[in-house]
Amino acid sequence: MTNKNEKNAQPQSGRRRFLRQGAGLGGVALGAGALAAGAPATARAEALTVPPWTRAPGEPVLWRAYGRPAEFEKNVIRRNRGAAPMPGANSSMTPLQDLRGIITPTGLVFERHHAGIPLIDPALHRLAVHGLVDRPRIFTMDDLVRLPSVSRIHFLECSGNTGREWRAPSATSVQISHGLLSCCEWTGVPLSVVLEEVGVHPEAAWVLAEGADSAAMTRSVPMAKALEDALLVYAQNGEMLRPEHGYPLRLFLPGFEGNMSIKWLRRLKLGREPFMTREETAKYTDSLPDGSARQFTFLMDVKSVITFPAPDHVLRDRGFHEIAGLAWSGHGRIRRVDVSVDGGRGWREAKLQAPVLDRALTRFRLSWRWDGGPAVLQSRAIDEAGNVQPLPDQLVAARGYESTYHYNAIQAWRVGADGRIANARA
Repeated sequence: MTNKNEKNAQPQSGRRRFLRQGAGLGGVALGAGALAAGAPATARAEALTVPPWTRAPGEPVLWRAYGRPAEFEKNVIRRNRGAAPMPGANSSMTPLQDLRGIITPTGLVFERHHAGIPLIDPALHRLAVHGLVDRPRIFTMDDLVRLPSVSRIHFLECSGNTGREWRAPSATSVQISHGLLSCCEWTGVPLSVVLEEVGVHPEAAWVLAEGADSAAMTRSVPMAKALEDALLVYAQNGEMLRPEHGYPLRLFLPGFEGNMSIKWLRRLKLGREPFMTREETAKYTDSLPDGSARQFTFLMDVKSVITFPAPDHVLRDRGFHEIAGLAWSGHGRIRRVDVSVDGGRGWREAKLQAPVLDRALTRFRLSWRWDGGPAVLQSRAIDEAGNVQPLPDQLVAARGYESTYHYNAIQAWRVGADGRIANARA
């Protein structure tokens, strides 16, 4: 029989057992003073004090119509990629190195624009569905919102994400190298519901999706994808879409390259063949060394990146650190992530943080003791379809240097003896 003292001791004993366990690479073991051992002497010796904000009432509560982060987080922002080639064309990147969990706050979701952001009155917006259908129809937003809806969590990635690492690896930040990536809850109507409403002809094999921006962004979508899991999205992370994300309506194709999830969606046309638009001929194709090009490379391949420690950080103390990062795949769930701290000579399996969802960001973690010496950190993801994230040389051997899209090679960060971190291939 267990007495009261034994019951009270159990949680503490469990914690002690955890701290004694090997905690990852290099046989890391955390003892009672593991964290303190690597901390500055002042931090170890300083007694806990009552800070000034606890000694006096806080600032008066100011009612705000829309909340905002703490002022100490003012540097957690999107950053522009650089000068726009033409007015209205621009992109901004998500600060992956500063985020927690897997959901990207709406205000930090990356953006890619080809002709600015149209300001659309939802009362006047229309979606036309025509072509090889029995009953061509124009839908209002009221028509769409009252249809059966679903909410799903998925990542969205620009196919040009990490593209600069092909030829001249130079990224000095996770945000710069991998920031054209976000993960959100998407709410809307399954496209299959609308297609059932209009009646699809048996010979219809492709859907042309067109946006209402002045670029009239258009892409051809396979009918199989349209019927399987495509969404007509009007809400993101629990609120209606913002203008920069396609308000009032966008197409969303889970696992497909971001350019295909057409924003400001106004038209769907069904046809027998792909429509060969500019964005799938002159753009968004993968050039190969022999002069040919891969076309319709819709799916985003398995990929991962360590977001801490990364070039955005400095390791100030030796001792325990938790390596953390993100993994994702357009082919399904992440099955495993391996981490190396010695440039790929040895690998250890990281822990996947729940939830591990279909075609969503998955966070991985691995405990590590830094001894103050040089290290090279890498992560390698494997998805449920068996796809393994390649090394840069493997990807180049298969596809050469001519492509700018679908770069999914292993990223390496070099940790210096001074704790500073840099792109290991730069």
